[in-house]
Amino acid sequence: MAVGKDLSIVEKFQERTRQIADLAGSAATLTWDQETLMPEKGATFRARQISTLAGLRHKFLVDPAFGDLVEAASEQATTPEAKADIREARRQHLKAIKVPGQLVRQLASTSSLAYCAWVDARKQSSFTAFAPWLEKIISLKIQEARCLKLGVTPYDSLLDEYEPGMQESKLSSLFSAIRPQLTSLLHEIRDCTLSKTDLNIRGHYPLEGQAEFGKMVLTAMGFDWKAGRLDVSPHPFCTGLSPHDVRMTTRYDETDFSISFFGMVHECGHALYEQGLDPKRYGLPGNETVSLGIHESQSRLWENLVSRGASFWEFWYPKLKETFPGQLDSVSLDQFLLCMNKVNAGLIRVEADEISYGLHVILRFEIERALLSEELKVKDLEDYWSEQMGEYLGVQPANAAEGVLQDVHWSSGLFGYFPTYLLGTIYATQFYDRAKQEIPHLEKNIAAGSMDSLREWLQSNIYCRGKIHSAAELVMEVTGETLQANQFLEYLSTKYRALYKL
Repeated sequence: MAVGKDLSIVEKFQERTRQIADLAGSAATLTWDQETLMPEKGATFRARQISTLAGLRHKFLVDPAFGDLVEAASEQATTPEAKADIREARRQHLKAIKVPGQLVRQLASTSSLAYCAWVDARKQSSFTAFAPWLEKIISLKIQEARCLKLGVTPYDSLLDEYEPGMQESKLSSLFSAIRPQLTSLLHEIRDCTLSKTDLNIRGHYPLEGQAEFGKMVLTAMGFDWKAGRLDVSPHPFCTGLSPHDVRMTTRYDETDFSISFFGMVHECGHALYEQGLDPKRYGLPGNETVSLGIHESQSRLWENLVSRGASFWEFWYPKLKETFPGQLDSVSLDQFLLCMNKVNAGLIRVEADEISYGLHVILRFEIERALLSEELKVKDLEDYWSEQMGEYLGVQPANAAEGVLQDVHWSSGLFGYFPTYLLGTIYATQFYDRAKQEIPHLEKNIAAGSMDSLREWLQSNIYCRGKIHSAAELVMEVTGETLQANQFLEYLSTKYRALYKL
């Protein structure tokens, strides 16, 4: 392994992990380009390019010399940061050697091509066009899970990529306890008088105004525009290439500004986390985000606990009305708040209210489990999705685009990702409660248009820690509590009973 003969063991270790990170970042850049700017004909060669980079990264990880270097460097790891670097590098090495390089390359290539197939199938609203690609993805993910053999079930192996330490059985128990209470609250609100009020703020919100308003808010949140950018894609996402290069996307609907707005705020929550990592430690394994659940806690915290709140709109609603003259003149702040938090069990997850959102996630978790255990076949998925949407949310899609094809995740091979959205929402409630206890007048600050104190609190308590702690350890460290679903459910009940005057 030629990384410089004059370097110390620790320097050699760090140099190699940074090279591994460079390969991952390069592949992520190609993926970002594919989802935003790449010409249609580029798909085949792009899949090859991404596959090549994935194969090279895997080759670096499985190199026995890298394993030796990790162990040699571990003897000099004395700080929490250095110990985290060793722990995570060892974890990556041991996982990588279980999976054949050919499978890694095949997964990368197939996922790239499947994404393009998903985009076309969604435009046509044709699940039949995408189904063969999904079958390939699932087959490859099952092979990967069998190679990894982490936990009890294949799902455990894939979940470990996104939420290390979590297990399918724990999620099943947690979600089984949450689902009935979400369903009960949803039904109670749907049956109340205020929910039947015909208040609609759909209108004409020019794209330019939506972009302008969104950028004002993201700037106030603390997003560094010299270290990131915002673009458009079919499905909003955020990619952190380094702390100084973070890419977000959103999508626009000129009849409903909230679709792009909440998408921007959600992705900016991710982006602030990525920008908050230590740039001096770029490429070191312990300087990564803790888990997808913790990552999602940041996006859900800003999206729901901040930007759907009364304090936030006390400052920003007048500016929104200035951005779109005449559109909201007859809508009071209280009416507007009800619209921003309207409970309406709909078809689309990313546009769901806080209560039905959890049911969307639980449904996808159950479907993933069934697909990976091969109890559910892809050919039956579209009908099964429709039936389960009726059972979970009381609505059924009219077509595949608003049903089984609405999410990008499965086309990209991200099985095990969905549960982190609900885990993150629960974590977010706990973090925000602690922030309110520790930041004097937090809500008053937000009502005055200042979100600096919250971002700084998140920076010092979450972002700067990197991967020193596991998700469970971090929650305990920051809040003094373990994962608390009751806290999340109490938040929903208190907020929505007040909004709907129950």
